[in-house]
Amino acid sequence: MKKSYRIKKETEFQKIMQLKNTFANRNFVIYIEPFDQKHFRVGLSVGKKIGNAVTRNYIKRVIRNNLNQLDSQINQNYNVIIIARPNIVNLSFEEIKKNLLHVFKLANILKKVE
Repeated sequence: MKKSYRIKKETEFQKIMQLKNTFANRNFVIYIEPFDQKHFRVGLSVGKKIGNAVTRNYIKRVIRNNLNQLDSQINQNYNVIIIARPNIVNLSFEEIKKNLLHVFKLANILKKVE
């Protein structure tokens, strides 16, 4: 995922979270903001309850890698903040992908299959 597709500024995080357009499952909470752009943008938040810095960075890498794989399925007109919950530490790569797909389906930001 290109760095230009990431949300990094706290003001952008706050703006998206204030909309309270949120969806969740056991392992993720996502906030979405409809936005007119060529590619979706993502902000990741992995809290200290999940583990030490090594574990948190690993989780972020796995989430980014899954997002790269799901890129063609995700509607491009959204800013998304993904917050990982503590249960995520015990999940495999495929289970994380399945959970991301599930929460994106709840949020209705996946492209329609024709």
